[in-house]
Amino acid sequence: QVQLVESGGGLVQAGGSLRLSCAGSGRTFSISAMGWFRQAPGKEREFVAAITWDGGDTNYADSVKGRFTISRDNAKNTVYLQMNSLKPEDTAVYYCAAGGGFKTVVGGTVGYWGQGTQVTVSS
Repeated sequence: QVQLVESGGGLVQAGGSLRLSCAGSGRTFSISAMGWFRQAPGKEREFVAAITWDGGDTNYADSVKGRFTISRDNAKNTVYLQMNSLKPEDTAVYYCAAGGGFKTVVGGTVGYWGQGTQVTVSS
């Protein structure tokens, strides 16, 4: 069992930055691949980024490559999403997710979800 709690969302102007955090609990956190997803109003939830259990590999959606960085600190049971050069189209609820395998997380198959944190980017 893994519990996930996101924080760090808020309102920012276009071009600004935010860092999201996802605090996890549970014995399997440090051996789980992790991911970030987002859902904008009226749209389906979409993949944003993923990271392997040891941080050795990452994967990003094309729309955020070069602007977002996912990282993790297993000693703190925390995963981060650094978001730079934010655009109005990045506005969404961002969800942290935990899965068993890296490829399954990238594919959207995850075992656990956080409650989400709102990110709003004004133009």
